[in-house]
Amino acid sequence: MNRSRLMLALFVAAGTASAGGLHGIATSDIDRNANACTDFFAYANGAWRQQNKIPDYMDRWSRRWQSGEVNKEHVRDILTEVSAKNDWPAGSAEQLSGDYYAACMDEGQVDKSGLAPAKPLLDEVGAIKDKAGLQRAIGNLHEVGIFAPFAFNSAQDLHNPSQVVASVGASGIGLPDRDYYLKTEPRFVEARAKYLEHVAKMFELAGATPDAAKTDAATVFAFEKRLAEASLDNVALRDPKQQDHTMSVAQLQALSPAFDWGAYLDNAHVPRADLNVTQPKFVQQFNHEVASTPIAQWRTYLRWQVLNASADTLPTPFVAQNFAFYGKYLSGATEMKPRWKRCAEDTDNLLGDALGHAYVTKYFPPEAKARMQDMVKNILLAMHDTIDGLEWMGPDTKAKALEKLSTFNPKIGYPDKWKTYDGVRVSRASYWNDREAAARWYVADDRAQIGKPVDRARWGMTPPTSNAYYNPLLNEIVFPAGILQPPAFDVTATDAVNYGAIGVVIGHEISHGFDDQGAQFDAQGRLSNWWTPKDNAQFATRGQCVVKQFDGYFIEPGMHHNGKLVLGESIGDLAGAKIAYRAYQKSREGKGPEPTIDGYTPEQQFFIAWGQWRGDETRPETQRTMIQGDPHPVAKYRVNGPLSNLPEFKDAFQCKAGDPMVRPQADRCEVW
Repeated sequence: MNRSRLMLALFVAAGTASAGGLHGIATSDIDRNANACTDFFAYANGAWRQQNKIPDYMDRWSRRWQSGEVNKEHVRDILTEVSAKNDWPAGSAEQLSGDYYAACMDEGQVDKSGLAPAKPLLDEVGAIKDKAGLQRAIGNLHEVGIFAPFAFNSAQDLHNPSQVVASVGASGIGLPDRDYYLKTEPRFVEARAKYLEHVAKMFELAGATPDAAKTDAATVFAFEKRLAEASLDNVALRDPKQQDHTMSVAQLQALSPAFDWGAYLDNAHVPRADLNVTQPKFVQQFNHEVASTPIAQWRTYLRWQVLNASADTLPTPFVAQNFAFYGKYLSGATEMKPRWKRCAEDTDNLLGDALGHAYVTKYFPPEAKARMQDMVKNILLAMHDTIDGLEWMGPDTKAKALEKLSTFNPKIGYPDKWKTYDGVRVSRASYWNDREAAARWYVADDRAQIGKPVDRARWGMTPPTSNAYYNPLLNEIVFPAGILQPPAFDVTATDAVNYGAIGVVIGHEISHGFDDQGAQFDAQGRLSNWWTPKDNAQFATRGQCVVKQFDGYFIEPGMHHNGKLVLGESIGDLAGAKIAYRAYQKSREGKGPEPTIDGYTPEQQFFIAWGQWRGDETRPETQRTMIQGDPHPVAKYRVNGPLSNLPEFKDAFQCKAGDPMVRPQADRCEVW
């Protein structure tokens, strides 16, 4: 019997224990035929994956994703309750969320209405006769959140992040990213062919003849390909310096003279002040399209943009065709999500604060927030100790790093100031009209921030969202109540389990402040170099170790990760696991160690909790899409990659040199 099998036998024989009534990891999820030191991803929750196949409507599955879907059931329950009553005060949170959900759920009414609700937008596009009409149409589409062919939104000034400026960016393509239009590998060639078929089918559903639909699809693809050619690739997009181009309105006008930018800003009620143009080459290409592309082609392109952006709001045939390409072909799902789930997601996306009060009252008690705050405090302290103890970083850079850490702003659970959606009119009569009303409010609310001091109370996610983020310009880490649910965070679990799951997520988000992107922003959130040349070179070398490691991870023969693309997330996972483990140990000071439960030591529980939280089974189609454009590695390597670098993991499972989960000392990566 090998070492891991012997340990497992001892664990099973030990029976079930507890730590003051708190439970440990889910032992039934562990694959007892796997070896922790060979493939920890298989070991930690391989049994769960074998027993819980990916649902037909999902592209990946684990306890983490299952938790997210259960969360949507909680949202549905709230929405079902409020939508059962139709006499809430107009404009109240209950009226807005309840009526929006009810209108979305009325599939019969949506189908009966056909394309009629979309007719005003489609007619406006169809009536474009000249550049003036084109400019009006682009502006009106932007008002309802259809940002084509460029995006326009508020953003913090990269050099004065206390102020909000306007930002002009690339947008307006239907494939996942630029490389899908340009790369010559067979899978991209196939994707382009499938996309052309999809666009043509959508045009047919909208009334075009098959021949006309094919011609129009070719027009759309050629237009989007030109935009793609002028866009940055996914790796370049990770470098904030490449998207830092402050311009006056006059300079933007000179860059793109065929479009009246002053009139656009006036119509958007945005001040004519300096703004950021993230991709000047793209704006030049946009100018070329306005100046030289026939108006008939513009009408075709913008008609597609309306259909594509609105597909899920349209009758069933449009929804089904949209799923066939984006859900089935690109992601590998074989069945559409139930309508209630799609409607719950959409209500949360657009009116999340309206249902957020009820959600946090029911699913995020005060004791959960208090325990989470304590964990965040400990992990920030662990990051402080880590930075302070770095041998490779000099004192000047170290002082700047610690200054930045001291200004971190954690946001936990829900905002102190809730959105009220003043002026949004929602009824049960038309799902399309409700979606448009909510989108108009969001666009207007976003534009209203431009030219003002930044509102640090705003959140970028709704309270029920099962996710988290770091914002480098605000230097904030944000954890909505939706992610602070089992198995990520459980008030009935041991500290070892919570630090191993949500603790690593907290450490991950903190580490984003010091990854290849975040490390370019200082304590005030400015895009500013705070590194000495020597320390910056050391940091780059350590990052290159991670790049090389992930370049070597294949999802199938001939198809591997792009280490530069996933560098930030991989630094986050590596540092997150390290500092969360350190914080867990710090949390036990003065308390003594937690007991072994079900034969698993607290240290083993910590790492197993991470493996079980991150252990997604992912469809091959989704993995192929991920390695092309997703800055996150696939789950197997998010688990195995960082842990194979940690001596603490090696010691916890008594792995030895030469085991696959123990990287040789010469190859071991350590950034923070």
